[in-house]
Amino acid sequence: MEIISYIVWGFNALILFYFLLICSIYIILNIVAFFKMIRYNRTIKYLDLKRVFKLTNYKAISVIVPAYNEENGIVESLKSLLQLEYPDFQLVVVNDGSTDNTLQKLFENFSIRQVSFTPFYKLKSQQIRSVYMSSEYPNLIVIDKVNGGKADAINAGINLAKSPLIAVIDADSVLERDCLLKIVRPFMEDENVIAVGGTIRIANGSNILHGNIVDVGLSKSWLARFQVVEYLRAFLFGRNGFDVLNGILIISGAFSCFSRDALIKIDGYRAGCIGEDMEIIVRMHRKLRKENPKLRITFIPDPVCWTEAPETFKVLRSQRMRWQKGTVDSILLHKKLFMNPAYGWIGMLVFPYFALFEMLGPVIEIFGYFFFIISFSFGFVTLSFAVAFLTTAILYGVVLSVLSVILEELSFQRYPKLSQLLTLMAAAFLENFGYRQLTTWWRFRGMFEYFTGKRHWGQMEKKGFAK
Repeated sequence: MEIISYIVWGFNALILFYFLLICSIYIILNIVAFFKMIRYNRTIKYLDLKRVFKLTNYKAISVIVPAYNEENGIVESLKSLLQLEYPDFQLVVVNDGSTDNTLQKLFENFSIRQVSFTPFYKLKSQQIRSVYMSSEYPNLIVIDKVNGGKADAINAGINLAKSPLIAVIDADSVLERDCLLKIVRPFMEDENVIAVGGTIRIANGSNILHGNIVDVGLSKSWLARFQVVEYLRAFLFGRNGFDVLNGILIISGAFSCFSRDALIKIDGYRAGCIGEDMEIIVRMHRKLRKENPKLRITFIPDPVCWTEAPETFKVLRSQRMRWQKGTVDSILLHKKLFMNPAYGWIGMLVFPYFALFEMLGPVIEIFGYFFFIISFSFGFVTLSFAVAFLTTAILYGVVLSVLSVILEELSFQRYPKLSQLLTLMAAAFLENFGYRQLTTWWRFRGMFEYFTGKRHWGQMEKKGFAK
């Protein structure tokens, strides 16, 4: 019994150290992100982006929209994209072998006609069946191809993209009208920038008219509300903090922008990859930073894109398990980055953080709960210690989430109503009682399935945006 006691105490000590370490990292990231937000807000406060782009040599951009079975939302999404404020952009929609009426919706709403085509590049992709152009919108191109997955569809789009910058968005996303002006600015300010991401927001509960957010709202679903807080925390604190270290390791696939030359150099997206959004960023760091250590992959905190969040446990579970599989896949594919000083902060801090906390975190947390229950049941820890530890952990999670909501309100004020602010505060508190533990369990299952050979990506059911 004494040996078991030592083992349990040793594991509990390890869990406590792990908890204190991750808390310390989060606190540092939060402080760094907070001061970055202050500087950023001062910079953009008096900046007239439209005027800047009229006076400078802007870069043309091709917006690639991979679409698979997106009949519910493709029309509204494209209406939004065609209204984007930018001097010169091309819209490339890639129908990736949809089995629903996605292509038919495009025929009915955008007056597309078949044209001949010659690819500019030769990135690997499945066969392109036809290319269409819109007689109503000259900058709209539609590619119809054999199904090959999201990464394969993006490569097909890149092959026909004519612009030096490539933006990639999900077909179910709605963009802010000035998002391209904001996302391109880092490329204009620094020639070493090769990729830029922005803040993604949850559109559930908002009013959307002709593909534009006209009134930001909150869903009646608490699942969606919890995700609003999650997104605020991840983008405003996490990615903002890592950006200061030039340590962005993932850019959301809902909306990202790349240098076309950088994409061509690394042979585009990896087809068949589980989490292509993270994998391509990690591969850029691995393959391009040795050639030029000054290269930057950066992040802007502006809310540039709105996406649909799951509102059922089934769909949310599937999403989180997929995300975890993608994280594990990217970490293992590029494990040579781990503690490799040749990659600077990426190799010595950021990549180890993702390996130890994002990949292994669910495993350690689940086993931590298990050992904590055993410790308490057999009297290895006192009731007062158990209450103090759990209270500290919950309070820390609440403080992090509440700070994210406050930072959003101080910076962008997208939820200006008092009722919205109070609802988000309630969500920031309640997510710590069941929701966070449930998502941790799903991530654990995703990791288990990955290592047992169930590595398929799967599909996420979507309702589409209400008009």
